[in-house]
Amino acid sequence: MTSQPKLVILDRDGVINHDSDQFIKSPREWKPIDGSVEAIARLNQNGYRVVVATNQSGIGRGLFDMATFNAINDKMMELVFRQGGRIDAIFFCPCTAEQHCHCRKPDTGMFEDIAARFHLGLNGVPAIGDSLRDLEAAAKVGCAPILVLTGKGKKTKENGGLPRGTKTFADLTEAVNFLVADPTRASAW
Repeated sequence: MTSQPKLVILDRDGVINHDSDQFIKSPREWKPIDGSVEAIARLNQNGYRVVVATNQSGIGRGLFDMATFNAINDKMMELVFRQGGRIDAIFFCPCTAEQHCHCRKPDTGMFEDIAARFHLGLNGVPAIGDSLRDLEAAAKVGCAPILVLTGKGKKTKENGGLPRGTKTFADLTEAVNFLVADPTRASAW
């Protein structure tokens, strides 16, 4: 009997890189949070596949185009690769909130697409985000929601209303330390 591959779903802005209220509109503006790229590599080295699921309404608002979005992601993936890791896929929603797209978090379209692409259920899969909408989308599909206090995370925690069972960590590094120390803990909540 083969076990299901381990998967982690990460939000991008505010989890892997510093966020901006003016959006991340160029590779130059994309700056990793200390330790985040190393944390992704550590996940890989401990048998996890890493997928990013990110709302990118800056595309829908015309603040940057697909070529720029791809260049930003190329920079992120290159930095992770240099640490010995990889990001297996990036799922994104380019729509604005006003478009009410099924893919845009807190809706579940990106998560459903991830499950279909990787041919697996998401029950208990750790999903790490910094905003309530990240956690809500994760909880709706049975993922184990994890809040990091980087990006919008502190404000999200202060505002309350987190999905039941949400774990909270200072940053991606601390969350990854928790996951790799005992992978069974993630699916236990």
